[in-house]
Amino acid sequence: MHKSDDKQSTPDKIKPEKASVLQVAKAVFFSFIGIRKQGDLERDAAKITPLQAIIGGLIGAAIFVLCILLVVRFVTG
Repeated sequence: MHKSDDKQSTPDKIKPEKASVLQVAKAVFFSFIGIRKQGDLERDAAKITPLQAIIGGLIGAAIFVLCILLVVRFVTG
């Protein structure tokens, strides 16, 4: 009795489509400014993986800090 036949009898689970880089960037940008439509939020929650959200947030934070530093340097320099 082998269980290899059991794998063939179970249907393949359909994996949700992962979000693109542009979708993650858009979601991170709107989270930073605090506005988002409910439908877009639900669609993002279904597509964006936690790893994508973490990496996107870190990159977004780094860009934000660099922009602030550039503005301060421009104003004071």
